[in-house]
Amino acid sequence: MPESEDLPAGGGDAGAAPRRGLDAGARERLARAAGEFSAGTTYLDTATYGLPPRRTSDALEHAAAQWRTGRARADAYDEGVAAGREAFARLVSVRPADVAVGSTASAMVGLVASSLPDGAQVLTAAGDFTSVLFPFLVQAGRSRGIGVREVQLDRLAGAVDDRTTLVAVSAVQSADGRLADLDALVGACRATGTQILLDLTQAAGWLPVDASRVAYTVTAGYKWLLAPRGTAYLTVQPELLGDIVPQAAGWYAGAERWDSIYGAPLRLAPDARRLDVSPSWLSWVGAAPSLELLEGVGPAALHAHALELANRFCAGAGLPSTDSAIVSLSASPDATARMEAMGVVASVRAGRLRLAFHVSTTAGDVDRAIEALAGHVHA
Repeated sequence: MPESEDLPAGGGDAGAAPRRGLDAGARERLARAAGEFSAGTTYLDTATYGLPPRRTSDALEHAAAQWRTGRARADAYDEGVAAGREAFARLVSVRPADVAVGSTASAMVGLVASSLPDGAQVLTAAGDFTSVLFPFLVQAGRSRGIGVREVQLDRLAGAVDDRTTLVAVSAVQSADGRLADLDALVGACRATGTQILLDLTQAAGWLPVDASRVAYTVTAGYKWLLAPRGTAYLTVQPELLGDIVPQAAGWYAGAERWDSIYGAPLRLAPDARRLDVSPSWLSWVGAAPSLELLEGVGPAALHAHALELANRFCAGAGLPSTDSAIVSLSASPDATARMEAMGVVASVRAGRLRLAFHVSTTAGDVDRAIEALAGHVHA
């Protein structure tokens, strides 16, 4: 089924609003949010895992104390799951009824992959994160297996044809921060009746997105959404829900969870909750507080802030400007050691240094990274 609407013009990202500068109100909201972080380093590695704000740490400490003292109630954890689902739905512009919750993005991609018909043809971006790729590749063992075709990211839209069943791609590439041209991709898929599965793991939280405009999205919550590892989301367009087989259905997928813990018959929730898996309770305690902090800042301000800082770094390091919160660069072999000595935390992916700029990042952090890398960046 083709997607229902075009993404907004201007940038080819995952439905972002046009780029705007930060006004005084946005800077005030960002300053309040930044005050909740207490990193002991210059932390530029949200693309690996996000730092928790104070409200999230407080919620986790309280939950751990309740657990330790025997005062925790199993059914009370449902409140955190519901709040996380609702906050995520608001963030990506869908209804809570269209959001399923789980623990990992790959398991949710696997639900879609295992539900594709025999002989389906899947188009992917070469070098994409394997959680987007492996769930489709393992389907090759079927009697009429799924075909998977890889092309370069910038050729993705042009490679869609009438035989393409599904395009599976990350909105933002994990290795280097490149953005998929989703305006072009949605247009190509509409013309051929092709569905799109979009991984928002490196996008949601800094890049404004509208998940309702593609068939499926998956998002891990422990990076840009600042939650503990063990939270993940799947969005499904309502008309496609019947196409997904709830392969991992258990009591938490029941229409009435606490009346679904024993015995037949099958009685699943009527909406996307039928795809839920039993949540990692303590992880979900931290989901909603972090999402609420991001909501308080607002998607447009988060986007502008990330790009302002990323481009401040690029200018100082002698790199071209960027449209991504993730900056990938070639650096001398001793650059990592120098950064560590100066307390700058980043990561190396695909043989290149990767830095990420988010709500917890300050201009001082950027300048510290520029200082640490002075003379070590290769054009």
